Amino acid sequence: MTNSPYHLSSYHFDLPQELIAQHPCTPRDHSRLMVVDRGSGILSEIPFYELADFLQKGDSLIFNNTKVIPARLLGKRLTGGQAEVFLKAQRSDGTWEVLVKPGKQLGLGSKVIFSETFSCEIVDVLPEGARCVRFFHEGDFNQVLEQHGKIPLPKYIKREPDVKEDGERYQTVYAAHPGAVAAPTAGLHFTQPLLNRITSKGVERIEVTLHVGLGTFLPIKVEDIRDHQMHDESFFISVQAAQQLNNPSSGRQICIGTTSCRALESAAGHSSIIQPGEYSTDIFISPGYQFRKMQALLTNFHLPCSSLLVLVSTFAGHELIREAYQKAVKEKFRFYSYGDAMLIL
Repeated sequence: MTNSPYHLSSYHFDLPQELIAQHPCTPRDHSRLMVVDRGSGILSEIPFYELADFLQKGDSLIFNNTKVIPARLLGKRLTGGQAEVFLKAQRSDGTWEVLVKPGKQLGLGSKVIFSETFSCEIVDVLPEGARCVRFFHEGDFNQVLEQHGKIPLPKYIKREPDVKEDGERYQTVYAAHPGAVAAPTAGLHFTQPLLNRITSKGVERIEVTLHVGLGTFLPIKVEDIRDHQMHDESFFISVQAAQQLNNPSSGRQICIGTTSCRALESAAGHSSIIQPGEYSTDIFISPGYQFRKMQALLTNFHLPCSSLLVLVSTFAGHELIREAYQKAVKEKFRFYSYGDAMLIL
């Protein structure tokens, strides 16, 4: 990392491959947690299950309760050849934006067969190799996906998904609303007993829903990050969540993950009073951004040159995060989706 917060190279760091977690920590809450104090600059470490010790009565934790869908579908073309369809996002008309393999063999009108009662047809060819498809199926679509789809592990996890392990562990214990193609990974560390311990301290739980898209993994490709265009993601604020957010307790509003942060800050950007409803956001939180709601953040360790690393650096300070990441590499913290976590206070 260099010194200018606007240069992409400021967010580069060397990460040994062996620090990229390939499997989740067991139990969930036995991962390591680096605590970053913005006021003092002190970096410390605790086991994640001691998180409650850093929370106070009146604090609010904002969770993203999206549920990862089995977004990777394997089927056959009408010619008999293999095909893969990866779900990206559902459109308002019920069609889906997807990625397909092999792209050259799957043009407009092509069909992919997954079973006798489950198939799709390409109804539009989109930029950057994407497609728009319409699915044909019997019964509830989410149940059909559960039967035929595979867990969409990130590319940096260099193994095939394990139905039992990843089906459970690449999902938060409070996941409720299907739609994400990537997990809100900061939430993966929580167990139900830990959540119970936190609420018993008088800490309020608030749940929002942001369906994490593939764009969460995209690196920034422009040297001046002010020219970066963020991807769109949809999110939902319930009536109950809006009431809780508009009438916060006496303590801090702590976002569990960058997706909760993006939802909260986007909702607050529309009006000082957060309204319930469905929204779309392409917010890019970068140097100079003034946080409206979030006062603390729990997050995993992110990819170099990613928008998420920029967000974290903007919140905690570029130099402090650089120091924290250097410490994390030196002390062999585990990185990315199945890795360890950081609490920024």
